Amino acid sequence: MKAVIVNYRRGRHTQTTNQVLLELEGIDNRASASGMIGKRVVWTTPSKKEIYGKITQPHGNSGIVRARFSKGLPGEAIGTEVRILE
Repeated sequence: MKAVIVNYRRGRHTQTTNQVLLELEGIDNRASASGMIGKRVVWTTPSKKEIYGKITQPHGNSGIVRARFSKGLPGEAIGTEVRILE
């Protein structure tokens, strides 16, 4: 399954670069997004290194989820695809 990185998790004055918001394909409500909690996520860098993360909780009511990665993702990751491991 694939997802797109929408943005970092952020507030008015802060942003957390190891937590991102993901838009999952085919999921459009909070109930089905809750079923994805605990799944592993992997983002591949342009140099083919892999950074792993995990879906932690839904974000809002439209199917967006939060994922926490092992280290901060660079800004070039926003708008790119991630793979969700089964």
